Amino acid sequence: MRIEYHRTLINDRVRVAAFHEALRRTIVPGESIVADIGAGTGLLGAMAARLGARKVYLYEAGEIAGVAADVLRKNRIKNAELFACHSTEFEDPPRADIVVSETLGNYALEEDIIETMADAAKRHLKPGGRLLPARLAQFAAAVTAPRIDLELRAWDRATAGLAEIDLSPARTFTLNNIYVRAVAPAELLENQGAPRVVEWDRIELGRDARSNRKGEVAFALARKETIYGFALWWTAELLPGLVLSTAPDAPATHWEQLYLPLIEPIAAETGDSVTLTVKSRTGRETGTTIAWSATHARASGETVSRQNMDLEKGYLP
Repeated sequence: MRIEYHRTLINDRVRVAAFHEALRRTIVPGESIVADIGAGTGLLGAMAARLGARKVYLYEAGEIAGVAADVLRKNRIKNAELFACHSTEFEDPPRADIVVSETLGNYALEEDIIETMADAAKRHLKPGGRLLPARLAQFAAAVTAPRIDLELRAWDRATAGLAEIDLSPARTFTLNNIYVRAVAPAELLENQGAPRVVEWDRIELGRDARSNRKGEVAFALARKETIYGFALWWTAELLPGLVLSTAPDAPATHWEQLYLPLIEPIAAETGDSVTLTVKSRTGRETGTTIAWSATHARASGETVSRQNMDLEKGYLP
């Protein structure tokens, strides 16, 4: 993994400040033992030591572990121990009062945080200890602005005025992919003047070990609208009242929202509903795959259309 990726993490002051505050509130100086899982450059573990942790254990399986070791030495942190492995692979790990793990992606689960934290709660955490973060919530909103849709349909305009070539097969691949994009609140379906946002998944980290997730949300149309796709984002509760969010209206982080396209935009009438279903599978061996479908129905319940998109269909063999 290139160091540039880690630079973007360190440069995310919203992220770093939120985790620093969570550690500050939970560490009892001279007493608390902290485990930093997925330590990267070792920043969170080093901060835990500076905040008074009695002992810090860092787990990092990537080559960046070498940088973390240098960071600990450079800062003369003596009460930290670095293990160059994945936390789930470590046999009989030392127990900690606090487990911190910033293994979150633009799609919250893509770095296997559910599996990692379930194992941490079982084997790394002392009884009564605390996980940071403690829970995740995932949200969806319908996108009613054509900006991203127009970008993705460039295939339809590529040869206009030249030799006309039908590139629709390539467009199909494009629309079965998911895109990291900053989506403005004004681009979302509204409800009484505010974006209509629905929670589609909630995860109690450490308790919920299900890496396969599924959620369904329905959007009722108060007026005629065209829906071009959907935006997804997440919140991570570090402590009660201390939440890290990738929502469009939250303070900007290095994470952005995800855009889920539609094969065809949905022209909905007043009273219609559009239902989004999202399924995801994550795993260290299998990676992450996401499928989503959109069902357009009349107020009577009659189905107008159903579209099925799958990230697996967006990859070229």
